[in-house]
Amino acid sequence: MAASAPHRALPCGIYAPTMTFFDPVTEDLDIPTIKKHAQRLVRDGLVGLVTMGSNGEAVHCTRDEKLAVTRATREALDEAGFAATPIIIGATEGSVRGSVQLTRLAANAGADYALLLPPSYYKAQVDEEAIADYYTAVADASPLPLIIYNYPGAVAGVDLDSDVLIALARHPNIVGTKFTCGNTGKLARVAQGTGAKTPFKHGSGYMAFGGMCDFTLQTLVSGGSGIIAGGANVMPKVCARVWNLYVEGRRDEAEALQKVLSRGDWPLTKAAVAGTKQAIQSYHGYGGYPRRPLKRLDQVRVTAIEEGTREVMEVEESL
Repeated sequence: MAASAPHRALPCGIYAPTMTFFDPVTEDLDIPTIKKHAQRLVRDGLVGLVTMGSNGEAVHCTRDEKLAVTRATREALDEAGFAATPIIIGATEGSVRGSVQLTRLAANAGADYALLLPPSYYKAQVDEEAIADYYTAVADASPLPLIIYNYPGAVAGVDLDSDVLIALARHPNIVGTKFTCGNTGKLARVAQGTGAKTPFKHGSGYMAFGGMCDFTLQTLVSGGSGIIAGGANVMPKVCARVWNLYVEGRRDEAEALQKVLSRGDWPLTKAAVAGTKQAIQSYHGYGGYPRRPLKRLDQVRVTAIEEGTREVMEVEESL
């Protein structure tokens, strides 16, 4: 395993895979907005950020842009007094060599951990053994600890099972999994099999992350460690409130608020990146558009998102 400087701890709680903001005309990076957004999220209760994930349009960004966004996010957090807040970077590249190179560059740009999808482009030639070899090889050489990103929808249906994830967790430089598969049974098995960290016990320190805020309580009940959720870009206070209510033992209140959160998150899930950016624009006054070829929303869809999120945003604004 590559030697590295001490990294910031991963606390239990809510994380956002931050949006990457662009100039609406040139589509160049909008660094001031990227920094402002990062500071707002942590002020509103999030415990960590992910740069260059799916919501961050990593596939639309060059390696230099990924590093620039991560560097700007680290600067923004430090400037706002959040020097202990960790940053996870989406560091997936198609090869072992490319992913290792990006983790090394990202460590110098201020990232603390790397989130990696499994290889999938040559799906017919990549079996379970090849996937395990990929993660092991990157983990051996990466200065950043790795979090496995299990998101079948983004990788041609590749869906790692609990046996594979538990086996990979034995590597000392693989420290978590993000379950965007939505399979809470799998999350429960991996959390148990790895002795995952929870708000109630430190355990091994392994992190089992739910991948969407609409199953925050289910993640907690399953022994999970945190949530990495796109909806936390829009309603971070509500996301954090659901988590904290449960941790404080106020289970009935947490359940009631989870239902509001799940209803409000669904319009964002349906409209994906463009919809999440639009909700930020509608409620926070910035957001803009995704990079092409993702389409800009017409007024009918903008109105539908505003109506679908109104209930949860009324709670957000009251907190």
